[in-house]
Amino acid sequence: MVKDLYCHLVYDIREKKMAVYSKKDDFQATIQNSYDKMSDLIAFDDTKAGVKGLVDSGINKVPQVFILPPKYRVKTCETHISFPVIDLKGIDEDPIKYKEIVDKVRDASETWGFFQVVNHGIPTSILEKTLLGTRQFFEQDTEIKKQYYTRDIGEKVIYTSNLDLYSPSVPAASWRDSIFFFMAPNPPSPQEFPTACGEILMDYSKYVTELGFSLLELLSEGLGLDRSYLKDYMDYCHQSCLCHYYPSCPQPELTMGISQHSDTEFITVLLQDDIGGLQVLHQNQWFDVPPIRGALVVNIGDFLQLMSNDKYMSVEHRAIAKKDGSRMSVACFFGENPLQSSKLYEPITELLSEDNPPKYHATTVIDYKNYVLNKGLDGTSALLSYKI
Repeated sequence: MVKDLYCHLVYDIREKKMAVYSKKDDFQATIQNSYDKMSDLIAFDDTKAGVKGLVDSGINKVPQVFILPPKYRVKTCETHISFPVIDLKGIDEDPIKYKEIVDKVRDASETWGFFQVVNHGIPTSILEKTLLGTRQFFEQDTEIKKQYYTRDIGEKVIYTSNLDLYSPSVPAASWRDSIFFFMAPNPPSPQEFPTACGEILMDYSKYVTELGFSLLELLSEGLGLDRSYLKDYMDYCHQSCLCHYYPSCPQPELTMGISQHSDTEFITVLLQDDIGGLQVLHQNQWFDVPPIRGALVVNIGDFLQLMSNDKYMSVEHRAIAKKDGSRMSVACFFGENPLQSSKLYEPITELLSEDNPPKYHATTVIDYKNYVLNKGLDGTSALLSYKI
């Protein structure tokens, strides 16, 4: 019965919950002739203690549900390369400097899909307090955290481990716990936020929202469009925040902090601590994204690749598990609110020509996100299914 249910469960954003569908045989091959993976997943989920709970229990081996097949494990990674770092100092004071920054953002978005920004206007003290507050949430007593543990994607505050835990296409669970918030335009009330991190996340959100809109302006101009084009294109621009906690892992070579994936929104602004572990796929090789104190990592999302007709690249990335030290990251996503907008997204008409025809079918945000949620982090880009 449990195995049959596993084959039927599908996320439905419109209903803000797991919905049950009748595609009985779609994923049966995933669980045949194997150990009882579903029972282990349910047992882990029922603890509501996440991966941190496993570590606190004193385990010295990675449980079976977290062990990746060999082809998905980390092999080699290049470290000797100049990862793009863009200095935003003086962006509002000098038109020549502004044009130089537009060019650098465009070039990095076309070649890497990733870059770091420094002198971005967010005080280092705010960044450090944000990391400290979110770390305090994950490292507090499990009984306090449990009140926020849920898989209901309609909640304003979602603490969980692996939102795609039950996705049959995902080869193994990832070594991380997460807490998620919708921050704008309708954030949780102060009373709904966890005490450990609520106040600082609200402060950080105000700063990062301003930065995110500035980045969208730079990216618009990089496409030769009006400065406000990308922001104005969205009917209901929203910002969400996803905080990941990666506990120290006894066998990091067997698992992954977060599997290879791309982000769905327009852009992501990521705050990472000094532990490191973020890696980006560039020219078919994996490269470390070096932590820089006070810097923020920016990457292009799927919708911006689709709208730019492949001029900007939404790049696959991952986070490796580590044996020494736990890692924190805070990702803020900027995009259309899937619950409010029914707008069709497609390549921008002004960018198309006879030599540059549209490369993607049109889609709504909600349909695309439902597809991504149900596909899970399986190592393939969701954009491939929308190619013309």
